[in-house]
Amino acid sequence: MAAVGLSQAVRSTPAGALPASMVPHPREELFSVLVVDDHPLLREAIAARLAQMGAGTVHEAATVAEARARATATGPCDLAILDLGLPDGSGIELVTELRNHGWPRIVVLASSDDPYAVRSAFQAGAQAYLLKSASPMVVTDGVRRVLDGGVYADPSVAPVLATGTRVPGTDNTPRELSAREVEVLQLVADGQSNKEIGEELSLSALTVKSHLSRIGRKLGTGDRAQMVALAMRAGVIR
Repeated sequence: MAAVGLSQAVRSTPAGALPASMVPHPREELFSVLVVDDHPLLREAIAARLAQMGAGTVHEAATVAEARARATATGPCDLAILDLGLPDGSGIELVTELRNHGWPRIVVLASSDDPYAVRSAFQAGAQAYLLKSASPMVVTDGVRRVLDGGVYADPSVAPVLATGTRVPGTDNTPRELSAREVEVLQLVADGQSNKEIGEELSLSALTVKSHLSRIGRKLGTGDRAQMVALAMRAGVIR
């Protein structure tokens, strides 16, 4: 928690209340933010840091349900910062929902550096993945990058992204899997049948079978359990 600096949160600061020196360069306008995390002190810390960066209004939510209600009431803010480990649902699904509803910039601030979580966050539409253990400088830099239209990964998770979705096959040669192939493999790992996977992804069972055949050719095995094991060891699925 101390990483983002504990001080009083600013939840609804009028646009004229902040001195010009607090507005982040090169952005000149104040921005609005939704912060979603189930730890009140951390939310306050994040809100205070954002106020120092020039946030005009910071909305807060502790759960997926509260975030959805806030998002419906306010419409898209300039930025959303959210945790993945929310008590009533998936933070990854929330990222997808916000993006689908026109939210332009999303930063994930998470406890885990799990490769699957990192990749899933970016695939869902996040522009940054930061760790709660990060220094204030890293958090500020990541948020500024996203506000200015860029993307950012915490230095400790950047190597995960560099490997993409490559999975070493049975011959130890890395093979690149598509996003859809990763989705299919994750559902296989979850114990779903081809029919169930098809229903989940709005595909026919035959198409699912084709995806699995393609994955098998890439990885050098037609055994579902072995394909899953190879992908898990590579950190592509969980």
